[in-house]
Amino acid sequence: MTAGPDRDEEHDGGTQLPSKSARKRAAHAAQDLGVALVELPEAELAALPLPEALLEAIRAARRIHSRAAGARQRQYIGKLMREIDLEPIRAALAARRERDARASELFRRIENWRDRLMREGEPALAELAQWHPDIDVSAWRQRIEAARAERARTGASGAAARELFRALRAMFATMSG
Repeated sequence: MTAGPDRDEEHDGGTQLPSKSARKRAAHAAQDLGVALVELPEAELAALPLPEALLEAIRAARRIHSRAAGARQRQYIGKLMREIDLEPIRAALAARRERDARASELFRRIENWRDRLMREGEPALAELAQWHPDIDVSAWRQRIEAARAERARTGASGAAARELFRALRAMFATMSG
């Protein structure tokens, strides 16, 4: 059997070409990266250093609703992606995932504090005041009592609990920034 263009072989430079499987894996990885770009918000997409042809292909993919046409467009995006350096894109997407993870963690922390303040009341408020001594304890006490009363009255959280959450979010924003 003779070696064809899809087999491992040495070319004139003496270096080995990647196998067909390795090329296919790279092509699929580029296409997957392209799909991730399609899902980015426009502002984040525009901030990336992408060739104009790729940007247009990504924007076109967003407008396509046909499953078959979408698959063809994703393949085309993958083809365009194979022609550029993917590392800056991977780094930008990794930074975005990290930023989203931090935001989710902060959201969970704020939610936990709100629930704890509503459940425990004064002891949790005292601990919060230790962490952030310049808070107006009486205003916080009123927010907590309003949220607790609302939950007791309706059996669910409503506007008062959302207000407590917003106040916690504002406080955490001043602590971290």
